[in-house]
Amino acid sequence: MVNTDDFIKRLEFILDYYSLTASSFADRIGVQRSSMSHLLSGRNKPSLDFILKIIDIFPDVDLYWILNGTGTFPKNSEAIENTNQNIGVSNIDTPTPIDLFSQITIPLESTTNRPKSKQIEVAAENENYDEIEKIVFFYKNGSFKIYSPNNLA
Repeated sequence: MVNTDDFIKRLEFILDYYSLTASSFADRIGVQRSSMSHLLSGRNKPSLDFILKIIDIFPDVDLYWILNGTGTFPKNSEAIENTNQNIGVSNIDTPTPIDLFSQITIPLESTTNRPKSKQIEVAAENENYDEIEKIVFFYKNGSFKIYSPNNLA
């Protein structure tokens, strides 16, 4: 069952992300503006048709994310670029996804006085670095995402 209050927060997050008003969003996905108003006020719950229209027009919106907050938004940067072009949004800086656990950081004092080639050798040799336990991202909509090197797929 979809928690309506949380769904409204995620819907508002999408509107904010694309700098769209409720009216322009309703026009974009092809629903009545009053339907959008009723959803945002909590009067009505989202229909399956409404959800499918969002997923169809905004392919970067993950189905599980919009329904229950699991997954990520946006799904990927390619979908964002395509959607931005389709809705006339430009100049949105979207970060490129990176693997947070692929690089080893060595304390600065161990490499400062060495030539660059020696610094690389030290990075390969040094096994005594602090490991990242987890990284937590907190979003304005109240949700969060935890990244841990042990549970990356």
